Amino acid sequence: MADSDSDASRNENILTDSFLHLEEIDVNLYRGVNLFHPTGARAVYGGQVVAHALRAAYTTVQSEHHAHSVHCYFLKGGSADNPILYYVDHTREGRTYCNRNVKAIQDGAAIFTMQASFKKAETDVYTHQYSMPDVPGPEGLLSSLEIMERQLKSDNVSERRKQYLEKRLTEKVTYENRPVNEQYSSKEEPMAPFTYNWVRALGHIGDDSRMHQCVAVYLSDSILDVAVLPGGIHGTNSRRRMFMTSLDHSVWFHNPFCIDEWMLYEKESPHCGDGRAMTLGRLWKRDGTLAMSVAQEGVVRTFKSSL
Repeated sequence: MADSDSDASRNENILTDSFLHLEEIDVNLYRGVNLFHPTGARAVYGGQVVAHALRAAYTTVQSEHHAHSVHCYFLKGGSADNPILYYVDHTREGRTYCNRNVKAIQDGAAIFTMQASFKKAETDVYTHQYSMPDVPGPEGLLSSLEIMERQLKSDNVSERRKQYLEKRLTEKVTYENRPVNEQYSSKEEPMAPFTYNWVRALGHIGDDSRMHQCVAVYLSDSILDVAVLPGGIHGTNSRRRMFMTSLDHSVWFHNPFCIDEWMLYEKESPHCGDGRAMTLGRLWKRDGTLAMSVAQEGVVRTFKSSL
């Protein structure tokens, strides 16, 4: 859940020491606890599972190797009631590139797999990238927390939406999220399936660039909801309820970044149909550098009982 500029110091270790903490229980075997089950979700937060898997893989590669891509499949929803085990398989060792396969297991069943590729840094004279979108900065924008608080006080909010907001506002705060378009957070009116959000992790993450990547993939899983923007699903006149869950998730890291500094998360959904939605994202540094790209497909299905 996101927040405005509150006391960041008290949240300094929520991500690194709690939500992203792993226990090493054997060679190539790790255990994740303190699992986060978001309000309204059917399972533990997928971004936390991705971040755990990347942390586990990082413990098995040399310090000069950094992740440049991860490709994940969510096989089964995880429960917050029992730990998740992560087994790391050393797929390939190379001088420049190396690869790891990570399997997440809970209650004896595989719930998630990740293929991660790591490489040593190198330089080349040929480079190019997209241009960063020209949007207002985060200063002066309302946080998603403030927007939800405003919605809760509205006379037009439905009872079902009110109960959801009340539960969301009790969740632990891990990062700040400020949508450029306030309407994005409410999803009350139909919108085009793209949006821009300023995000940053609360507190000081530290100097370890690997941890910044792990936190970034944790934040990056907040992308599938852009696919439902054309539906205006939370409007007072809407009778549509949606079921959403992630199927796969891929991230490509392009340039170093600090996730505890403001970054622009650009999201879009080029297609939704057949009960599936495709979403794409780009995470930008404030200086215009493209830090990473995201792609996710998920189940987006209308609850037939609500029609």
